[in-house]
Amino acid sequence: MSAQPLPPPHAPLSDDKGVLLERLVDGLDRTALWWLSGYAAGLAGRAFEPALPAPREGSAEPTATPRASIVYGSQTGNARRVAERLASELEADGLAVRLVRADAYPLRQLKSESLLYVVISTQGDGDPPDDARAFVDHLASRRAPVLAELRYAVLGLGDSSYPQFNAVGQRLDARLSELGAQRLFERGDADLDIDDVATPWGRQALEHARRVLPAQASRAVVVPLRATPAPTAVSREHPFAAEILANQRISGRSSDKNVRHLEIALEGSGLRYQPGDALGVWPRNDAALVAEMIDVLGLDADGVVAHRGVERALGDWLTSHCELTRLARPFVAAHAALRRDDALNRLLAPNAATALAALLGSHQLIDLLREYPARWGADELVGALRPLAPRLYSIASSRKQVGDEVHLTVAEAVWQAFGHAHRGVASGHLADAAEGARVPVYIEPNERFRLPADASRDLIMIGPGTGVAPFRGFLQERTAVGASGRHWLLFGNPHFDSDFLYQLEWQEALREGRLQRLDLAFSRDQATRIHVTHRLREHGRELYDWMQRGAHLYVCGDATRMARDVHAALLDVIATHGGQGPERAAETLEAWQQQGRYARDVY
Repeated sequence: MSAQPLPPPHAPLSDDKGVLLERLVDGLDRTALWWLSGYAAGLAGRAFEPALPAPREGSAEPTATPRASIVYGSQTGNARRVAERLASELEADGLAVRLVRADAYPLRQLKSESLLYVVISTQGDGDPPDDARAFVDHLASRRAPVLAELRYAVLGLGDSSYPQFNAVGQRLDARLSELGAQRLFERGDADLDIDDVATPWGRQALEHARRVLPAQASRAVVVPLRATPAPTAVSREHPFAAEILANQRISGRSSDKNVRHLEIALEGSGLRYQPGDALGVWPRNDAALVAEMIDVLGLDADGVVAHRGVERALGDWLTSHCELTRLARPFVAAHAALRRDDALNRLLAPNAATALAALLGSHQLIDLLREYPARWGADELVGALRPLAPRLYSIASSRKQVGDEVHLTVAEAVWQAFGHAHRGVASGHLADAAEGARVPVYIEPNERFRLPADASRDLIMIGPGTGVAPFRGFLQERTAVGASGRHWLLFGNPHFDSDFLYQLEWQEALREGRLQRLDLAFSRDQATRIHVTHRLREHGRELYDWMQRGAHLYVCGDATRMARDVHAALLDVIATHGGQGPERAAETLEAWQQQGRYARDVY
């Protein structure tokens, strides 16, 4: 999220310095601003403290101040937020702390660390987030150092609706111990109700740091500039009720998919975003689904349920506060215990992971309740359900073109299963949203998916289906700033006639020279399926040449199959046209990723 403009009348700076400062902070996310504030505080300390005497000849160099290092790997921002909160708490206590994203962590420094806190999420089928792949791979490799002097703790974040729940945190925790590091306390495994685990874990981390780290002398006194309290900033916890300005279908009537283009007003929110960021949306469960759940369980929608000190009607809990569409292992376990069901209990056994994964992937909560009836009480039901979580959508616009608006490209998820219709919670909510309705939103920054600072760099954008969304914003931004770099879009979907999203915009951009190349793959318009991966291999020579000349390559869309298939195709392109073996090709692709020239926004 971009910084808000500073109020020059209150700043102790000249007008020209104030302008330079505003330019500096514009576009920085919270992590960068947090680092910048610490850097400025350090400069202030050096400016106003007497210089230390130089060490006498032959004496030992002064040792560095002991500190805690917090390394985080985050795909959707949750791990970053938890890590930032812990860093702020340590800093508020006057303790030396370094907060760093995993892909920016200098791996050579690992062997010299003394206190390390790792906050990391697990994606999909047990994968690390993109920004932590090198960190995780390094620790798993033979190059990982002996860490006998290191004390550490790991917090894993995940979603128990996936079979490999918090697998990355578990692997890192075990590997650090294998390397000789001392585990300070038990690993935390946080589900969607993150704070239930993250808060006590963070408390333990803070208490330990207080015991082993020396408090730093305060370097500055902060004097409030005004007595009035600052307004609460828009965030995940405090979203902005944004008005829907437009909601139109952009897939053809004959398409199997209902793809919507939404335009949402941000005026008055203070929200700012950059191309590549996501919009967090707090959805409501479908009213028909809520009514059916209440009916199947024989409960009273108006009955009051007290949960965690809050009282609401059961219908309100199920509509706006409980996760109903993602079935997770903890609820299956609770349901099996309530039914005393041997068949469900067998699914929970360690040797039944594949069968459990199939159940979690095919069933929603309502399907389990229909297939395995049980008598839930309202209080027990709400207590067993996970909290409703926001959904993230890649932003399909640039503020430089649309102003105080944000645009989304949303495919409504609908399917038939077990004789009943099913819908995705957020995509269904947004598909039904009428113009003038309001939806709670916030900005989720994505520092891993940014345009190059050098506007002369070429872009290769791979975005099948709704994965094309951020590239609409990319092209708007690059057009607005007059970027001289070339743009190449590879787009795929089932049918040209009904599924060519933003067709007129891409064709106009191609005609005007703002888009230099457009390669399409409509998989079902011919007998043989054609996907974007076929186009990548077909035009591999040109793609490799673009990358050799410094182009940046972006991939957006489905993580389960598309992103893996594209990754494999890129390895083939490098091996074929770069004359490299498989291992060397993998190293080249990893180098592009480390350089920020191969970025993925996958979900």
